[in-house]
Amino acid sequence: MIIYSGNKIDFMESVANDTITIDIERNILEKMHRKTGEAELRSWTNSLKYMYIALNSNTIPEDAGIAIEYNIPPTGKRVDFMISGYDESNNGNIVIIELKQWDKITPVEGQEAIVRTFVAGADRDVAHPSYQAWSYATLINDYNSTVQESSVNLYPCAYLHNYLRKGEVDPIDAPQYDYWTERAPVFSMGDMSKIRAYIEKLIKRGDNQNLIFDIDHGKIRPSKKLQDVIASMLKSNDEFTLIDEQKVVYENALMWAKESMRDGQKRVIVVEGGPGTGKTVVAINLLAKLTNAGQYVQYTSKNSAPRAVYKEKLRGEIKSASIDNLFVGPGSYVDVPKNCVDTIIVDEAHRLNDKSGMFRNLGENQIKEIINASKCAIFFIDESQRVTTYDIGSIDEIEKWANVAGAVIHKTELISQFRCNGSDGYLAWLDDVLEIRETANYSLEGIDYDIRILNTPNEVRELIKMRNAEKGSARILAGYCWEWPKASRSDSNSPNIVIGDDFAMSWNLDGGRTYATDPNSINEVGCIHTTQGLEFDYVGVIIGEDMRYEGEHIVTDFTRRAKTDQSLKGIKSLYKEDPAKAEAIADEIIKNTYRTLMTRGMKGCYVYCCDERLAEYLKKRLRDI
Repeated sequence: MIIYSGNKIDFMESVANDTITIDIERNILEKMHRKTGEAELRSWTNSLKYMYIALNSNTIPEDAGIAIEYNIPPTGKRVDFMISGYDESNNGNIVIIELKQWDKITPVEGQEAIVRTFVAGADRDVAHPSYQAWSYATLINDYNSTVQESSVNLYPCAYLHNYLRKGEVDPIDAPQYDYWTERAPVFSMGDMSKIRAYIEKLIKRGDNQNLIFDIDHGKIRPSKKLQDVIASMLKSNDEFTLIDEQKVVYENALMWAKESMRDGQKRVIVVEGGPGTGKTVVAINLLAKLTNAGQYVQYTSKNSAPRAVYKEKLRGEIKSASIDNLFVGPGSYVDVPKNCVDTIIVDEAHRLNDKSGMFRNLGENQIKEIINASKCAIFFIDESQRVTTYDIGSIDEIEKWANVAGAVIHKTELISQFRCNGSDGYLAWLDDVLEIRETANYSLEGIDYDIRILNTPNEVRELIKMRNAEKGSARILAGYCWEWPKASRSDSNSPNIVIGDDFAMSWNLDGGRTYATDPNSINEVGCIHTTQGLEFDYVGVIIGEDMRYEGEHIVTDFTRRAKTDQSLKGIKSLYKEDPAKAEAIADEIIKNTYRTLMTRGMKGCYVYCCDERLAEYLKKRLRDI
């Protein structure tokens, strides 16, 4: 979908007559059924005047095509400005221009193609503009049949007209960004003649909007190149091999997803399974196989950390734009058209929310929006892993919205545990110990799992470091009972978790997207938000003062959670109105959090309890064999 289109002469007249912003505002309302904020309108007014000056050249033909706000179907990603035509060799070209209002940036070390700048009222980490423009071109190449089958060439660039480069190597040109700036050059303040020359070289003869029209109406399907990349990456990762009932669930889900493509009937598949049953293994295999079969498929999860880890494992040495669009957040489906994605695979579906967006003010219900956006939606869920007050994912909620959409519902289950050395018994014992549910597993007799309750956090740290030296797959985790101040979120030498006189560690660095794979993360402590959905060989877990042992029972205390933790947001207000309800919700979330942390390790879990009575109780339960 294109918000504004015309030839160059139409665009130039609209800007000269000061009506371009009015045209865009009207078209957004008509086509997207939303009003445009004043800040967005001001940015368009400002940026498009610069594009008017850049195109004010007799060399650039008047019948060159112009598109503003091209929404790349079916992603919700929007290209700011495009100009189309033919070069001197009669090649069809489209110049993609990412427009930015920025006037300063700071490089971000250790994260690929990320810069920091002031947007949405605060300094935030965002994609480098060259990466953004290049990724849009890559996305169109990967999924648009017109580009795949014709000789249309895409040329991305970025124009930061308010940004003045300073010094020999400006931050925007830092060496860490070379890969993207070489493929999508950045033009800044004072570069008007350069961006004009860039366009003049590529657009010698106009196309009367034909190239842009063809792309806008091209069929959506993954390119053969993308299919081959995903298939080869999957084959090289033994951890994605399907075992036993995983294969059965996979084949059934594959069959149902393909049936939706054949008969047009919307389907919703619910796959229920506890920790370690292989939900993500099945999900990634489905993503690869269905993409290879020509479907447009996306994998979504609330936590960004698992998405980052699996993107990294799948793409190998390939730069990420070809893989990025396969992995998205659940808020991506707020405004997308019905059935625009063939299959959406939802991992950790219990973590879905009602509202989306940075301020939780977008959309109505993520489950409803995912089902609406897909021909087939596959939800992988474990209802016992709800860990925040915002989590609404449940089988009942999924079935409710599936029925509203007229979808056929299929339900299946993964039972066998492949984590915790293949033992269901450890998980059942943990449920019994934490008083989540009563089970017959009072002891760990006959269970081959290395769980230890240690006397100091240093003992946990030393054991985890020793285990990590074996395969690099051991991490320390903790309940969110220590503050995570903004000032120290990028410094692993600033201690956040201090216990006694000799234990001090920082939380994982800001973002935490690579916590599971970065070797330096052994010196940091992860939390529920950076580890849910992931697994390690061994984990060390620090249980904070939000869970204690009193009066022969496990008790929880939401007042001991850190103020920076958003998991229990709203509990204090609810407590004033209905204390019993607030305590019940908080108790479930806190116990589920520690249950989840203590099941991240496949081979072992080493625990330190801030509450001595809780430590003694857990030791007793371990001795009662």
